[in-house]
Amino acid sequence: MTRGEGDEIHYGEVYHYQARHLTRGDKLTPEAETANFWARLDHERFLTRQTRLKGESNADTLSPLQVLSITDNTIPSLLPSVFQSPILITRLRFSGGREKALQVRFNAIPYSETLCWRPTVKPRPIITGTLTARITSAKDNDIYAHQNEDGFYWVKFDADRDEKPLGYESMPVRLAKPYAGDTYGMHFPLIQGTEVAIAFHEGDPDRPYIAHALHDSRHPDHVTDRNNTRNVIRTPANNKLRMEDKRGQEHIKLSTEYGGKSQLNLGHIVDANRDKRGEGFELRTDSWGAIRAGKGLFISADNQAKAGGEVLAMKEAQSQLTAALIEMQTLTQSAEHASALASNIQQQQESLEKKLIQLKKSVLLATAPDGIALTSGDNLQLSAEENLTLTANQQVDIGAFKKFTLAAGEMMSFFSRMGAKIFAKTGDIEIQAQDGRLSTWSTQDSVISSGKKMVLSAQEELLLSCGSGYIRIKDGDVEIGGPGKLLIKNNGIQKLGPQSVESAMKSFSPEEFSEWFVIKNPLSGEPIANQRYQITLPSGEIIKGISDSEGKTTRINSNAINDILIKLLPYGEGE
Repeated sequence: MTRGEGDEIHYGEVYHYQARHLTRGDKLTPEAETANFWARLDHERFLTRQTRLKGESNADTLSPLQVLSITDNTIPSLLPSVFQSPILITRLRFSGGREKALQVRFNAIPYSETLCWRPTVKPRPIITGTLTARITSAKDNDIYAHQNEDGFYWVKFDADRDEKPLGYESMPVRLAKPYAGDTYGMHFPLIQGTEVAIAFHEGDPDRPYIAHALHDSRHPDHVTDRNNTRNVIRTPANNKLRMEDKRGQEHIKLSTEYGGKSQLNLGHIVDANRDKRGEGFELRTDSWGAIRAGKGLFISADNQAKAGGEVLAMKEAQSQLTAALIEMQTLTQSAEHASALASNIQQQQESLEKKLIQLKKSVLLATAPDGIALTSGDNLQLSAEENLTLTANQQVDIGAFKKFTLAAGEMMSFFSRMGAKIFAKTGDIEIQAQDGRLSTWSTQDSVISSGKKMVLSAQEELLLSCGSGYIRIKDGDVEIGGPGKLLIKNNGIQKLGPQSVESAMKSFSPEEFSEWFVIKNPLSGEPIANQRYQITLPSGEIIKGISDSEGKTTRINSNAINDILIKLLPYGEGE
């Protein structure tokens, strides 16, 4: 007799990892094959083994699972207390012979109306190794993976000869992967017909999984003895990552077939025949392309051997930009000394220090030690919302085979420290001040000459002066005066009657502009939509309105842009 009796009561916990159940089930009345159902069976199995009884008898009528009551004739009974109550026989062993009487040994437990005896669980069958199978799909010649909502696959075992619904020949099976997590990992979908090896978790036939996929004669390997130096990841649609390990020809290729072909090639670049077509890197596509960098973009042809420097190392570019700024400062000082319009050096310096260096702002900086060329088969446009600066340490050449135009909304200034030349091989040269004065000045000789005729004309008055002497032509009169003598050297003077020469004078209509204004936040620079405003024109006309979604006002027509007054109105004013 073995029974758990004693002064101390020991408690323990039994935990079965990954029990085979799908639902928890009710705790008191669980349905079959639920978690609580299996837990109750295990609990009963442990309880029925708390007290184990053994005995011997010569009764040949004993049988397993028989409830046996044992009595003796002594009062009080000499039987152990557990044998004084009914017992349940769980095991019998018979022995005997010609020289030995029948002997029956039995194992038993105390009988209970509320506790059912549970036999020892037999070991589950174990499958070692793997079984071959094929990925299936509900559609014939399916070019995509057939999976359930959890990413599991259906397979058909090669040894399975039963007829089953197409694509559902098995329960859904998991795919083992080298890397997996919560909605992340590595997963290359398996297509119908792919051969797979099915393994079983802990050898359990009820817990199969796809251990790996295999190439076969119908699905040959893409890496063979013909390209055994290449490491290739390729999908059924020919999306490809290829890494070549052949010494002296190492390269990486990332490619997709969409849009003709889009590729990133690094290292030793080859064509489809493995003939070299370049080296370095190539990013190409037969479709559209875009390069975006929200915090700034640095493009450089300066060498950085073995990637040994910082990503934004721009010492060479910074040196060139600083030298250009110093040169512009020198020219600006000379221009200011000559009363010419000076360059905006302050803006250039702020752009260099606060934007370009280390890409402090969202700018694009391109640099090359031996030159940069931009060319276009059609138009090439350079545009800036604020300033556009061109500098060169030696020479700036601008040429146009047909026409060359320069236009400025306010002023235009040309300054040179060593001279200036304007030539026209054929055609006229016209210089006009349509609404202002035209002045020329020279500290030395001024020469105006013509190969044919020279005409000097003025609509109101023409005055020639030198050394306090003068000739004034006004209102048809010619006046000659001076503090000295008037010398006339010729063969004679002929006096005729009155005569006049009329010169055609140009007239210019006032220039008008037609533009809209953009109202912006002075701090953020963002356009302000739905802002009430009042515009006062030089003529005194007042225009009121509300800015649109882009901060634009209504279009304004005027001939004096500098004399326009714009006032922002609070809501309620001017309505």
